[in-house]
Amino acid sequence: MADDGGRRADEEERGPGAAHQVFVVMECLLEKLKVLNYEEQVLHKHNMKNLSRHYFVSSPYLAVNSGEQFYMFTIIAAWLINMAGRPFTEPQEYDEPNATVSNILAELRAFGVKVDFPPSKLKSGSGEHVCFVLDRLAEEVLKRRGFSFKRPTYPTETTEEESVVEDNAELTLSKVEEEMIEEPDEEEENVMDLEALKLRTTHADAEPSSKPDEILESTVDAAEWNLEVERVLPQLKVTIRTDNKDWRIHVDQMHQHRDGIKSSLREAKSYLDKLQEDIGKTLEKVSSREKYINNQLEHLIQDYRGAQAKLSEAKERYQQASGGVTERTRVLAEISEELEKVKQEMEEKGSSMSDGAPVVKIKQSLTKLKQEIVQMDVRIGVVEHTLLQAKLKEKSNMTRDMHATNIPEPAAGSFA
Repeated sequence: MADDGGRRADEEERGPGAAHQVFVVMECLLEKLKVLNYEEQVLHKHNMKNLSRHYFVSSPYLAVNSGEQFYMFTIIAAWLINMAGRPFTEPQEYDEPNATVSNILAELRAFGVKVDFPPSKLKSGSGEHVCFVLDRLAEEVLKRRGFSFKRPTYPTETTEEESVVEDNAELTLSKVEEEMIEEPDEEEENVMDLEALKLRTTHADAEPSSKPDEILESTVDAAEWNLEVERVLPQLKVTIRTDNKDWRIHVDQMHQHRDGIKSSLREAKSYLDKLQEDIGKTLEKVSSREKYINNQLEHLIQDYRGAQAKLSEAKERYQQASGGVTERTRVLAEISEELEKVKQEMEEKGSSMSDGAPVVKIKQSLTKLKQEIVQMDVRIGVVEHTLLQAKLKEKSNMTRDMHATNIPEPAAGSFA
């Protein structure tokens, strides 16, 4: 609980995205390992499967084996240390985990990386510190090889420039569609008179001009006219780009798909009919064979049913007998328990009768009591002697006091 609280406090200090930073570090680490060709040099050598994007991330949504993770971590770390130019013995499965982790951290410190966490953080084989150690070791190997990641260069998209014609020849898709509907579908459909279109678009609302009085005759030579037509013919052609959002294209695609489905259905229907026929024949064979087997094995089935009935009766008798044995076993256990209690009481009484310890204790107590009586008698004698001395002394004092009161008084004149 204390570890969870400390981890939660660290995440709050570092920010709300700190819990997901380890996923980014793991993805970068996987890209670096791919650059170093770890599949051929590590995974194929030890017959291991490829790492997932979040293999070394400690998460409840990732169901992996911690022992396998720790072994994979030590193998990759040892390989990276050797690739970085420092000799490091490849760890084995039976090696001491604490010693292996301490050796890896010592090599990491030798590269100048500051390690501010205990080695026990790496024993789980997953988590933020495992990704940090492997990422820094991969950085050292890439630095030794002189490899560095660069920013990607995205190709610039070049849009196809439409054929630019003179201002007089600008067309819209709607007008071209109208012309396509009005004119018949011929090879010269895309070749149009641009001057007529210009007049049609600019003067749509104008009144038609008056007819000429006489027939117009051309004064241009036919050869020069053909040369001019051949020169401007590429510019007069209009390329209509197909638009995927046009409903006509969708209708054509629907018709094509329908025709393809019909042709595929005709081919598949014959195969399906043949398959249905074969399956029907096979089912008929299976049903007839089943009937034949049932008829042949009818007496065996009857015997089996009779054996099953006898087995059921035997099981029932066995259960009844086992129930009586269980009851008798329980009664025997109760009698044995009572017998043990009686034996224990008999042993206690026999030991108490043959034991002379209480008599010895009584004799010792009597001896001690006599000693105490003697001591009490001595003390009583001493107290009586002391009391007698006190009485005699008191009597002598009383006699002396009585004699002192009978002494005659001296004459009064002698003091005058």
